[in-house]
Parts: sequence; C-alpha cells; structure tokens
Amino acid sequence: MTLQRLWIARHAPVLLPPGTCYGRLDAPADPAATAASAQRLANWLPQGLSARHSPLQRCALLAHQLQALRPDIAIAPDERLAEMDFGCWEGQAWNAIARTDIDAWTARFADHRPGGGDSLAQMLERVNAALQEVRAQPSDMLWISHAGVARCVQWLRCDQGKQGQFPTAAQWPAQAPAPGHWTCYAPI
Repeated sequence: MTLQRLWIARHAPVLLPPGTCYGRLDAPADPAATAASAQRLANWLPQGLSARHSPLQRCALLAHQLQALRPDIAIAPDERLAEMDFGCWEGQAWNAIARTDIDAWTARFADHRPGGGDSLAQMLERVNAALQEVRAQPSDMLWISHAGVARCVQWLRCDQGKQGQFPTAAQWPAQAPAPGHWTCYAPI
C-alpha cells in the first residue's frame, strides 16, 4: 500500500524581529499562535496518521501540543525535516547580509552554501530521503516542519525534480504554508 496524503504543517510565527534570517537558528515560536495552530490541526487531520517533526523547538512545540490534543497521532523527531542551515547568516537581518553574498548564492543556487551552511542540493537530498521513506507508509503522514522543507517537497514533485534536476533561483517555488498553517499533497 502507498501513502495516501502528505500533510506539511509549518510552525507558528517565531519570536524574532521581522526580516531575520533564521533557518537552523533554534528560535522559539509564539506560544499562543502554536496552541491555536495545534487546535486547528487537531480538528482537520484524519485518524490513523503518524507524524514526524523537525527537532527545532518551534516545530517540536507544535508537535507535542498536537499530540496532547490528539493522542492517536504518534510523533517522532526527524532531523531531515529541519530547515536549511544558513551558517553565519543565522540571526542576522536579511538586509544586513552583503548583496554580493546573496548574489553569489542565487547565481549558484543549488550548490552554494549560504553563510557556510547547507547547500540547497544537500537539503533536497535529505528531504527526498525522508519523502521516499514515507511513500512506503500505509497511511497518511504529517510533517511538522518549515517553509524550506515544504518548498523542497514542491520541487521534488514537479517534473524537473522527479528527474533529479536542481532548481535555479528563478525556478524555486515561492509558495509555502504561512506560519501556523499547512498544506496537503495527494497522492504523494
């Protein structure tokens, strides 16, 4: 049997100033917004699914609050669902990062390591490994994760991604679930 649907929920808004680069930075999420998101998810999600979450605290909090509301959902952390690591850019305002550094990243979008962190190719590999694993699951799966992971799944589902191609900056999906919201892919 194959996976029916993959739900991807994004953590609630983080408690950082707007415009801050915070990929792997373990920033906390707004507690009230997390509780509201967990309640909405608890009401929408089907029975019989399992869940994996990024180990970053903003995702773990949502996962644990959801499980408190829905004890039928088994949750486990999965490092592959963490956001991209932006290295020394983490915690900086995006507008404080040198334009030449951002241009270098967008020019070699798949293999450049912004701030010395992860390359997009590395992130796509780890998300694809997680995606391949859940495709064999017998029921729906929930990932509690980040915008970058949701965009990776979008890319990996498109024709170029299925063919193993890496995106350019212009091809990279712009849409991702808003903080505290989710999307669902069927069939995965």
